[in-house]
Amino acid sequence: MTTTTTVSPSKTGAPVLHLIGNTPLIPLLFPAEGVTIFAKCEFLNPSGSIKDRFARCVIEDAEQRGLLTPDSIILECTSGNTGIALSMVGAAKGYRVTILMSEQASHERRQLIHRLGAELILFGSGGRYQTGIDLSRQMAAKDRRYFLPRQFENPLNAADHEHGTGVEIVRQAPGPIGVLVTGYGTGGTLAGTGKAIKAHYPTARIYAMEPAEAALLAGECPCCHTIEGVADGFVPPLLRDAPLDGEVKVTSAEAMTMTRRLHREYGLLVGTSSGANVAAAVRLARQLRPAGAVVTLLCDRAERYFSTALFAGDPPTTGEAV
Repeated sequence: MTTTTTVSPSKTGAPVLHLIGNTPLIPLLFPAEGVTIFAKCEFLNPSGSIKDRFARCVIEDAEQRGLLTPDSIILECTSGNTGIALSMVGAAKGYRVTILMSEQASHERRQLIHRLGAELILFGSGGRYQTGIDLSRQMAAKDRRYFLPRQFENPLNAADHEHGTGVEIVRQAPGPIGVLVTGYGTGGTLAGTGKAIKAHYPTARIYAMEPAEAALLAGECPCCHTIEGVADGFVPPLLRDAPLDGEVKVTSAEAMTMTRRLHREYGLLVGTSSGANVAAAVRLARQLRPAGAVVTLLCDRAERYFSTALFAGDPPTTGEAV
């Protein structure tokens, strides 16, 4: 656990936040599979993940509504990426940040949160994410300085993706969109981008990518999987409003294999959830052969996975001295 000193929030001097959003949508050709999909590069956001969007949105909204004061502490339970994003926004704007994270989270995510000056509290969840959410509410009830972004239930989460990420995808896609597929953690990305795409292309089909070991939307019980940041053991409230047409199950092994392909064949250093999304998109492109583009998201960077199974067993790089 780290400690921070109280600083006066700066509402204007945060140029790093202008780097959030407007990420490119790139084509990925899979010759062996005979398909091309389109991937939105959310790993290019300044803290390295799609969660920068919600972090900026919720803090700026709270400022506008007068919910944040100089002694406020931003408090959130997260699997990692939202914690890093909120820590970045807090550092840029001068707010204290406290992050609750499962002790199972990768060491790299912990280090990034520490580096950005936030306090980190690890909790043992036994696989239950709700443990951390309950803890955040208990802490906020005892100390009025805490501000809870409430990423799993805050409608701003989905709305920001609907009017931001989704609009960008519609603008960037080459022609009509036939399919959108992506995983869900909070459900905000899937609900928001799905609504934006459906509004512009009513016949587009929206799919949720789920770990095959924890396919909750398919009515199965949660179990262990290694696709960090998705399917946290419950169906989030924001997902109830997502315009879903179906689910696609991707195994942890399939996600790892595709992630490594993205590293070595496409030069895209992304995390496991990105690999799972691409695997689902390729499968749907082959099975459905939609008239429009098949779109997915590359959610975060690979650097926060060095201590996870994604890099386990990778041989060390060696070379001759020059």
